Amino acid sequence: MLDHIDLDRRLRLAIDSLQLEHATPIQQQFIPVALSGRDIKASAETGSGKTLAYLLPVVQRLLSCDQLPRHAGTLILILVPTRELARQVLKQSRKLIEKTHLRAAAITGGADFKYQKSVLRENPEIIIATPGRILEHCESRSADLSALLCLVLDEADRMLEMGFREDVLKINEYCAADRQALFLSATLRMKGLSELSAMLLSEPETIAVGEIRQAHSNIHHQRILADSQEHKDNLLLALLEQQTERRSLVFANKRSTATRLAGLVSQRGIKADCLHGDMSTEDRKRVMTAFSEGKIQVLCASDLAARGLDVPNIDSVINYDLPRSGDDYLHRTGRTGRAGASGLAISLVDASQWNLMSSIQRYLNTEFEARSLPGLKAKYSGPKKLKSSGKAASSKKKSSKKQPKAKQRARDLKNKGKPAGRRSAAPNDGTAPLMKKKRLPPKD
Repeated sequence: MLDHIDLDRRLRLAIDSLQLEHATPIQQQFIPVALSGRDIKASAETGSGKTLAYLLPVVQRLLSCDQLPRHAGTLILILVPTRELARQVLKQSRKLIEKTHLRAAAITGGADFKYQKSVLRENPEIIIATPGRILEHCESRSADLSALLCLVLDEADRMLEMGFREDVLKINEYCAADRQALFLSATLRMKGLSELSAMLLSEPETIAVGEIRQAHSNIHHQRILADSQEHKDNLLLALLEQQTERRSLVFANKRSTATRLAGLVSQRGIKADCLHGDMSTEDRKRVMTAFSEGKIQVLCASDLAARGLDVPNIDSVINYDLPRSGDDYLHRTGRTGRAGASGLAISLVDASQWNLMSSIQRYLNTEFEARSLPGLKAKYSGPKKLKSSGKAASSKKKSSKKQPKAKQRARDLKNKGKPAGRRSAAPNDGTAPLMKKKRLPPKD
């Protein structure tokens, strides 16, 4: 792998032990530029090898230093949006530096703050962190970024979605002014990304691999129509019972739904668990370990797992609820069919989600294959009429006749809102007839 690039012998040994024979397109383009010291703004589809693309050059940079500054604090800072992604990056980092003197650590929310301070005092060269927690350590002076060699933003678009923009900018103020910056994202078209990259990068090289708005070519995309929640439940159970020996990831839009589905699947004797943001770090780590080791076959998750979940051999992704956008669909389905393997993505679609499905298909310039299960075919067969966009056409007929507007008099507008007894008469401008006063009988 990358035989034409001069890499440290210890790094070569690590690459050989990982059996990495061929570099992916993003790695081929990214690594040489990163080794040159230039700032980079890069995009590539999920599962294309972006993590290794930036880890190799930053590790090589540390190994090529004749003498690393002692007690200088963090030298490589990798910012990621979620704890799950932090653990994945840490795991891959440690495999690359296994035969070296370098150390890596993860600093994320949900873990003991004092323990993390003790980790930072040991000055590990590589820190993988979520923005909120590392900023806390910077502000309390337990993290030192003054000698930082490289700042990496992994899944920058997701960080922006989660509201980490200001945290990232504050962290940057603690970094060395001459540090290298590597900016990676699944898309560079998201609103606000250009502005953020302009504030962090200096004359960056832009690298884009593959079409950003394109469904993964090695994943088979299907849709199954459903009539109700109960019907969706039965469809999900039938799909999972067909592939009990395979590993499946089920996505729901709500945490409560993910929890309910995990219980429902478990009742059928299928080993399942759930993953969502309300769980503690230890519980999330326990579930991820069990799923990675094959102790559970089905993981029911909220969108927390759509980024940073890198588990090999996920055979299928099932969208119990459709995601809210085409980009979210890409990230969800990108958990299968990774590193060139084939995968299956199935979406359960009811009448209320037809238009959303059409929007996703249009956005990704693809069409999901229609599928039904024996004995569970939906009564709903799709809209009777379709627009050119594929969305349902409205069945309501618009009336061609316009209702005449009621005439409003100035007097009515003036008296609007006043009690009936206090309404003033229109002033006599000489055009209205004078009212005769009623004569009263003389008093005795």
